[in-house]
Amino acid sequence: MSKKLTKRSEDYSKWYNELVVKADLAENSGVRGCMVIKPYGFAIWEKMQAELDRMFKETGHENAYFPLFIPKSYLSKEASHVAGFAKECAVVTHYRLKNAEDGSGIIVDPDAKLEEELIVRPTSETIIWDTYRKWIQSYRDLPLLINQWANVVRWEMRTRLFLRTAEFLWQEGHTAHATEQEALDEAEQMMNVYADFAENHMAMPVIKGVKTESERFAGALETYCIEALMQDGKALQAGTSHFLGQNFAKAFDVKFATKEGGKEYVWATSWGVSTRLMGALVMTHSDDNGLVLPPKLAPIQVVIIPIYKGLEQLDVISERVKPLVAELRSKGISVKYDDRDTHKPGFKFNAYELKGVPVRLAIGQRDMDNGTYELARRDTLEKMTIPMDEVVAKIEFLMVDIQNNIYRKAADYRKEHITLVDTYAEFKEVLEEKGGFISAHWDGTIETEDRIKEETKATIRCIPIDVETEKGVCMISGKPSEKRVLFAKAY
Repeated sequence: MSKKLTKRSEDYSKWYNELVVKADLAENSGVRGCMVIKPYGFAIWEKMQAELDRMFKETGHENAYFPLFIPKSYLSKEASHVAGFAKECAVVTHYRLKNAEDGSGIIVDPDAKLEEELIVRPTSETIIWDTYRKWIQSYRDLPLLINQWANVVRWEMRTRLFLRTAEFLWQEGHTAHATEQEALDEAEQMMNVYADFAENHMAMPVIKGVKTESERFAGALETYCIEALMQDGKALQAGTSHFLGQNFAKAFDVKFATKEGGKEYVWATSWGVSTRLMGALVMTHSDDNGLVLPPKLAPIQVVIIPIYKGLEQLDVISERVKPLVAELRSKGISVKYDDRDTHKPGFKFNAYELKGVPVRLAIGQRDMDNGTYELARRDTLEKMTIPMDEVVAKIEFLMVDIQNNIYRKAADYRKEHITLVDTYAEFKEVLEEKGGFISAHWDGTIETEDRIKEETKATIRCIPIDVETEKGVCMISGKPSEKRVLFAKAY
């Protein structure tokens, strides 16, 4: 194995970048700002995708697919939407290349200019709402509950694997409703679906809330969000769900015939999570030895490593292990038996520790004689000797216990890093020395919000939903405040 990871305490950013590459999750590509997601990283994303897809379908949503390219005129129909994405758009202007006359290489053919330039989708509201105009005629066509799994492009200049890349993978839900309340209920429901997934599958505690006006999605009337706290005290927006009102329906003239015979604009939502969740997973749980994966999302939940001298001994161990592998797989537990003779056991131990495999079993001649396995759990690095006839039950227990333990550890960290402050001086001190979420009163004005952001780089991550109202005064202006909001520096 290559040299050890940089310690989190020394350089958290460097630790993260090294870990993503060394654990075979992803790497930078030949295209600046874009990444290659490697098979092990993609296997984790596939497990995320499968679970989210199941949850979407259970709440009545269907999958569809819409074009990668969006006519520029579509994007300009909703003013705040285009303003929010204009600086990040990749634009297709020509459709053909040709050889340069001087033989210097390939150039864009100036005669092949598109009549209308195309935007490589940064998000799909506009192309989807142009389509919905054809699909929605009557109240009988509503609600329309559509999700798409796709890639999008937002031309980021400062990128980091998974957290911020020019191209990334995501899902985007787009729904149409007959009433305002139905759309609001949908937006809130999807925030709750995301929170359920984050906490019960990623083992990542999140805070549910709404964004301030300046932090909302471009074109939304309300943005619901889930916010998570990483181990360096910075927040990460893990998912958003938007109530779009009738803005896009009006921009694309999407009306429906009501039961009463009238014509009304539909009400809309959109919602999405992306491969940014991979970054969140890494930063929430991992340690200086490598990844720590929740069993529910680990591509390999159990790895079995034989310790042997000679192929004859390996064959005997393999025969002993075979029924165990079959039994674990029959219980839905993913197992890898690594009998490669190209790497020594010590190398394998380090490799699977780096990759965050939840449970490691080792078996050698002494274990064969004693009827035992050596078992190591990744979350605590604890080792134990387990009788062979108890090993399946122990692994089943650990699949639950490790999942719960890493959630509890992350929740304890977050609890220790939510600090209530009443003055701006306290705020700046906590932000500098401790980090994490800072709960403070805010007067509700963009001016105060902008000042704090400019002076401290901290933003209002959300106005929490599940907290009691507590009246107070703004730490900046002294004006009345109805409740505390959460500030943090963020990714």
